[in-house]
Amino acid sequence: MALSLAACGTAQKKIETKPYPVSKMDSTVVEDYHGTQVADPYRWLEDDNAKDTKEWVVAQNDVTTDYLAQIPFREQMKSRLTELFDYPKVGTPRKVGDYYFQFKNNGLQNQSVMYFQKGKDGKQEIFLDPNTLSKDGTVALAAVSYSKDDKYCAYSLSAAGSDWVEIHIVEIATKKKLPEVIKWVKFSGASWGEDGFYYARYEEPKGSALTTKNEFQKVYFHKIDTDQQNDKLIYEDTKHPLRYFSGFADEDNKWEFINGSEGTYGTELLFRKAGSKAPFKTLFKGFAHEYSIIDVINNWAYVSTNEGAANNKVIKINLNNIKECVDVVAETENLLQGVSTAGGFMFLSYLENATSRIYQYDYEGKQVRQVELPGIGSAGGFSGEKTDTEVFYAFSSFNVPSTSYTYDIATGASTVFYRTEVDFNADDYVVDQKFFASKDGTKVPMFIVHKKGIKMDGQNPTYLYAYGGFSIPLTPGFSPTRIAFLEQGGVYVIANIRGGSEYGEKWHKGGMKENKQNVFDDFIGAAEYLIAEKYTSPEKLAIAGGSNGGLLVGACLTQRPDLYAVALPAVGVLDMLRYHKFTIGWGWVVEYGSSDVKEEFEYIYKYSPLHNVKKGVCYPATMVTTADHDDRVVPAHSFKFAAALQAAQSCDNPTLIRIETNAGHGAGKPTSKVIDEQTDIWSFVLWNTDSKFTPVTK
Repeated sequence: MALSLAACGTAQKKIETKPYPVSKMDSTVVEDYHGTQVADPYRWLEDDNAKDTKEWVVAQNDVTTDYLAQIPFREQMKSRLTELFDYPKVGTPRKVGDYYFQFKNNGLQNQSVMYFQKGKDGKQEIFLDPNTLSKDGTVALAAVSYSKDDKYCAYSLSAAGSDWVEIHIVEIATKKKLPEVIKWVKFSGASWGEDGFYYARYEEPKGSALTTKNEFQKVYFHKIDTDQQNDKLIYEDTKHPLRYFSGFADEDNKWEFINGSEGTYGTELLFRKAGSKAPFKTLFKGFAHEYSIIDVINNWAYVSTNEGAANNKVIKINLNNIKECVDVVAETENLLQGVSTAGGFMFLSYLENATSRIYQYDYEGKQVRQVELPGIGSAGGFSGEKTDTEVFYAFSSFNVPSTSYTYDIATGASTVFYRTEVDFNADDYVVDQKFFASKDGTKVPMFIVHKKGIKMDGQNPTYLYAYGGFSIPLTPGFSPTRIAFLEQGGVYVIANIRGGSEYGEKWHKGGMKENKQNVFDDFIGAAEYLIAEKYTSPEKLAIAGGSNGGLLVGACLTQRPDLYAVALPAVGVLDMLRYHKFTIGWGWVVEYGSSDVKEEFEYIYKYSPLHNVKKGVCYPATMVTTADHDDRVVPAHSFKFAAALQAAQSCDNPTLIRIETNAGHGAGKPTSKVIDEQTDIWSFVLWNTDSKFTPVTK
């Protein structure tokens, strides 16, 4: 069929493109859900190793590549994005004994390089360069931790974006790599004890590592300089196959802890004296609330929790007599997002209207001071050892690249350690925070970023992004990819919809399980607000989101297809009836509910994007994006949704799927792939909102 491409700032024109591949429909696949018959004609696409699926993927990518190649300014967009990415990126330093570690990227390196130096004035040298581990930059550093005696560094490597990692160990002073490699680790790093570290792993999958359901995660302890097969089993639960576990010890190695969860919300804490062979005892029984160990001082465990405090508070509990439990820092009207420690103090990070506020406290719960941040934005760091006199942190905002600061713990003074320089003028842009009323009257905030002086006449291309789930907040942050869109007169918007934690657990629960429709109503309300206030119009509006945000876009695309010009669901959870049957999808049941339960099936089925695509509807120009190595949200979600959309589309708006190879859910993606993907996204958005592209000259 002929797909139409909106001409760049001119009258619309049509370009003949290749036809969509035939997605065969198997009418025999029908499943009974509590008396409701649900057809699943594209189930064959769930088998990513099948010949038919592989051929379908190649054919779909061929159509998409052909389409994108015909956007006349695509190469100019890529050139500009490459320029914008090409600046030194320097991470926040980490002090480890006598050494300082820091990540750096010269601008276009696929992966950031790990450097270290002895002392503040020592010569900096490469400690680990992930770019040397693969030709295409797809092997990424997933996590780093340091032994408590400051002698060793453990780092996790992920290949092609997979959640599976391997843990390697290096002696810091000599950079000598130890021979052992820890395999089949997922959702775990190395948490150091006295002479080794705790980690969690699964058994080696008997089938595909990409799709096999992961069950019975176990916690082991690895002793330095020994083979993995000799690792000590610390904890397992043979009755509950779908729980996550992590193990760790306090800083002085006197107590061992197990943190368990039944999914993405709710924890249970177990404890025992380090080295004991006695069974673990329950410190806090799960899984109705969240508990997180902050520190252990004189056998008192300091814990952040939302039990009896929806916005979290800090308590301490006597590990020798757990009936003794005392509040240390009370709940406030703002969310306590996290607590770190350094120099004998706690640093409490709060969210106020989705922006950071940091406070320094002593261990008796007395506030020492509010940390004076450089502006309104996001701050993180403030972590170190008990003996440290200074600590590092980073600050960024939509128009402020990440800047590293040194914080003097005694005086509260902040000093710039490294200021990032990017080829753009922050003063040319406006960052606003607005509030709008959702369908049920709930007041919802959004951040709006745009060039100064643009007209609010409804003709601005606008990119509306949100997440809305798993208690994850969206806060201000810098990305060079956005500048390419803002330079073209675009309006960039982040909506802080329900399902996140911007306003604590109440905000999260207002968008989970049977309340999930609130999330979609909030996002639709954000779109309607932007249109009503003349920021944009339905012909100029693009919506986007990834993972749970991909579900958000898929649901809003099917519920209000008239409201947007472009839809970009990325690595989305789009088949809500079967998501829990793949890899670790079962862990999301506490967030979404399950089709296995009748009352939960009934509300899930109403919004499941795959099951609400209807023939005869004109859907917006859509580009579904996924990756062939995504073992978190398996690509079958996107495959089936794209096939259904292509079959149902009633107008000439393109319905494409872009399938990245040798990539996963998103983390660790090499710079070259990021630039390619963002080139395609911004080109697709501008083209299908009939927006002009003006080359940027410097």
